Amino acid sequence: MAYYPPEVIQRAKKMDLLTYLKNYEPDELVHFSRDTYVTRTHDSLKISNGMWYWFSQSIGGKSALEYLIKVRDYTFLQAVETIVGSVVAAPPKIYKSITKRTPDRLMLPKKAPNNDRVKSYLIGRGIDEDIIQECIDNDLIYQQFPNNNVVFVGYDQNKIARYAMFRGTNESDFKGEANGSHKAFSFQLEAIEKNDRVHLFESAIDLLSYATLMKLNDQEWYNESLLSLAGVYKPAENIEDSKVPLALNYYLNQHPNIKKIYLHLDNDKAGRESTEAIKYLLSSGYEIIDNPTPVGKDVNDFLCLKLGIKNKNTKERER
Repeated sequence: MAYYPPEVIQRAKKMDLLTYLKNYEPDELVHFSRDTYVTRTHDSLKISNGMWYWFSQSIGGKSALEYLIKVRDYTFLQAVETIVGSVVAAPPKIYKSITKRTPDRLMLPKKAPNNDRVKSYLIGRGIDEDIIQECIDNDLIYQQFPNNNVVFVGYDQNKIARYAMFRGTNESDFKGEANGSHKAFSFQLEAIEKNDRVHLFESAIDLLSYATLMKLNDQEWYNESLLSLAGVYKPAENIEDSKVPLALNYYLNQHPNIKKIYLHLDNDKAGRESTEAIKYLLSSGYEIIDNPTPVGKDVNDFLCLKLGIKNKNTKERER
């Protein structure tokens, strides 16, 4: 069996799909529009902005290595051998995609005619059906056309959509953000009655899971302000150099009434480091309450454990 040093494997992982196909399989590449390509074999597999996404299968990635494994069904070793062998035979000319533009406005994905797949997916994650429907009724959640991703929408103070995050409703765990998204306006549920507290989560799924847990405990989830960070917050290596997450910083600036911040971040290294950074940055002006789940990696993991759901969409439980 061939052996490749870690540095060689890392170089193979860094090759993007556009560069690979233009250099080594140019006949497989078909120009689709200004900065978008498709493959001749799969016309629903589009390559743009340094990423690729196979719409008919709802899977995507960035590297040529991921493409060879997910689309061509190569083993990891076969994929590495293919890329490394091609590079040795003929060093590649690097093709950079047109720099990703940030549109002046959010480019919301197209809506599907119904939300059946989204409802089924979220209910499968343990989320309460009535909470899901309320989010749909308020244009906070919808199903994307044509690939049936679930879309989570965030709004600014004028109720204008400024952020949209989508993720696959199948087992691919595909995630992405709509062009023009601003993380400062991430997905949130605002309390009906104004109060002095906000609850913070890494993801929209965890946020909805917490609302569901409150409802299961006969608590008024609709009277709590719930805010997601639109992904994992990464503090600086030196905690003193860290900055308040964009979504939280914007929220606090818009809500001077907030005095307490409840942190419901993940029970992993990244989640604990993020919690410590936020406490360090904001403890002088706010009461910070660290409230991770008692068991499970994250809030959704805990909800699924509580409901007896075997959740295939989360990573292997760490606790």
